[in-house]
Amino acid sequence: MIRITLPDGSQRQYDQPVTVADVAASIGPGLAKAAIAGKVDGKVVDTAFTIPDGARVAILTPKDPEGLDVIRHSTAHLLAYAVKDLFPDAQVTIGPVIENGFYYDFAYKRPFTPEDLAAIEKRMTEIAARDEPVTRRVLPRDEAVKHFKEMGENYKAEIIGSIPAGEDVSLYAEGRFEDLCRGPHVPSTGKLKFFKLMKVAGAYWRGDHRNEMLQRVYGTAWASKEELQQYLTMLEEAERRDHRKLGRELDLFHLEEVSPGVVFWHPKGWAIWQAVEQYMRQVYRDNGYLEVKGPQILDKSLWEKTGHWDKYRENMFVTESEKREYALKPMNCPGHVLIFKQGVKSYRDLPLRYGEFGQCHRNEPSGGLHGIMRVRGFTQDDGHIFCTEDHILPECEEFTRVLHRVYKDFGFTEIIYKVATRPEARIGSDELWDKAEQALMESLRRSGCEFTISPGDGAFYGPKIEYTLKDAIGRQWQVGTMQVDFNLTTRLDAEYVGEDGARHRPVVLHRAIVGSLERFIGILIEQHAGALPVWLAPVQAIVLNITDGQSDYVNEVAKSLRNQGLRVATDLRNEKITYKIREHSLQKPPYLLVVGEKEKAAGAVAVRARGNKDLGVMPLAEFSQRIAADIASKV
Repeated sequence: MIRITLPDGSQRQYDQPVTVADVAASIGPGLAKAAIAGKVDGKVVDTAFTIPDGARVAILTPKDPEGLDVIRHSTAHLLAYAVKDLFPDAQVTIGPVIENGFYYDFAYKRPFTPEDLAAIEKRMTEIAARDEPVTRRVLPRDEAVKHFKEMGENYKAEIIGSIPAGEDVSLYAEGRFEDLCRGPHVPSTGKLKFFKLMKVAGAYWRGDHRNEMLQRVYGTAWASKEELQQYLTMLEEAERRDHRKLGRELDLFHLEEVSPGVVFWHPKGWAIWQAVEQYMRQVYRDNGYLEVKGPQILDKSLWEKTGHWDKYRENMFVTESEKREYALKPMNCPGHVLIFKQGVKSYRDLPLRYGEFGQCHRNEPSGGLHGIMRVRGFTQDDGHIFCTEDHILPECEEFTRVLHRVYKDFGFTEIIYKVATRPEARIGSDELWDKAEQALMESLRRSGCEFTISPGDGAFYGPKIEYTLKDAIGRQWQVGTMQVDFNLTTRLDAEYVGEDGARHRPVVLHRAIVGSLERFIGILIEQHAGALPVWLAPVQAIVLNITDGQSDYVNEVAKSLRNQGLRVATDLRNEKITYKIREHSLQKPPYLLVVGEKEKAAGAVAVRARGNKDLGVMPLAEFSQRIAADIASKV
């Protein structure tokens, strides 16, 4: 007798061994048809998996997140099947699931073309339509190595050869194609209906630049036609909003190989930077932070004390002077501890909040660089709060309150909260970890924030809150963080004098709101599709004349607005006003101010708002009040 428990708590009994597919069929024909995998005692398995007595069982369909992962994994195999069908000499390597899709790496004698990609996708559709069963078998490791070598699949043989001797490996077959894989997979290719191949890129075998270059084919797969189309539409919109494209079109910044991963800011881009930095500087002042500035280059001995030299050395830029080794700082924390250590600190000084717009450098792989989102040189809105254990909860609660207001001002209203808890490899007592984790969670509860737990994802020195923004087209960007650190002040011997007169180690709260300013500005550009709100716009108004007779008045208007603190440009060219309006509209300024003889005589401006909205003629003073209100309200 086999007894199982379903997700609703109900139980079923069977007189003989049953598979996941059998259970689905016993529940109903609809579920049997929709089933693509199962979850047995928390583990995702094939529908052909035989269920042990007493197991908890769930039937997975394409609507389940785990079911969608199975679909994507199986579609990666379908891709490899189609490639082998069309290009028998190609060798398959690995093909994992990634966010929103999958990829598979191939070794082939020539690059795949767009025409090849279209042919591969067509063949995938044909194979899926045949609804070929997907079956699993197990072979001893050495037998599997021999099997793939005989097939000419040397990469697969190498992968299997790295598995410990004596172990078995599982293989999945569909039609004429068989692949090494742990699984699970859909029961047949007919379950794979809604997919699209996206692009081909280069990838080193096993991610090592010393190995041969392979071809990585990316694809996406979804549970329904509607979801696939929504995703493709989102990608089109993301391409329209791409900060790299808009950075060129709006003349904001550029990047060059003479300094890979470091940004060349143009005047308009730097105006955005300054707007963000000055706003954050005011946030510092309003919330009790003391702004500091640490050096860029620090001696190797400091990084050895902090542990970065052992754990992070390959990501640090290193230099030498007078037989001493130094490193460009990859983060600001050690410098802030050294500032804290100057002079005796009392418990009365705590919490002590330091903030810095600190420039950091990290030696990121060139292949991982991405516009201004992933760079080697960046500036953080970095802050460190030196406090006692009793301060952790109130400081975290207050930080979340401030962070909410900042994100709202920048145009983000959806925030996702995650608490990353203790990893297996950690320092400090469980009692201390309990206190820190509970403080982080309670601070979010008191702030009215729903959150999820990310077990084991905390740093070795303490747990953290991760704050993730959802943008206008649904993408997620992890930006802010609050980390509790019990370790750094011990390593660097920082102390304060407690109420008891004894020396104590302060806790350090590492916190950032926007994180890297470069990355955050990239996110802002994409969030607003380059049409930044008035307070952030690099040029807030452009004054245009209709004829040369208004040139002096244009300059008067511009001077008046600049005296108000606005970023204003003028266009006095001898061009038709319609041409000038059309040309400047492409640069997405919030306002165009047109002046002719009537406006000049009346001391007025004809106002056109972004989006080709004609607001009519108004006195200059009225426009000044209007734009000042826009800036104050952060619209």
